[in-house]
Amino acid sequence: MQSLFQILMLILDIVWFFIIAHVIMSWLINFQVLNLRQQFVAQVWYGLNRLLEPIYSRVRSFLPAMSGIDLAPLVVLVAVYALRIILINNAAAFY
Repeated sequence: MQSLFQILMLILDIVWFFIIAHVIMSWLINFQVLNLRQQFVAQVWYGLNRLLEPIYSRVRSFLPAMSGIDLAPLVVLVAVYALRIILINNAAAFY
């Protein structure tokens, strides 16, 4: 059961990394540091969008409209962190 705990923690770490990478890339694209006409940047950007947009769209469905501010990544990051806390506090159930 310990391996199940470690796999769940690894999945949450990967999701955390993808969300942080997506947020940083969106800032860099909006401030024109990165250009979507570059093939590698476009592939990474569209790949991250395809992975994260289903999660963000569910969160956006219950968030109020914030006129240009997207809080969905922040809500998902808080949810991932909360899941990590819940798993760590209940780690004894996995042993």
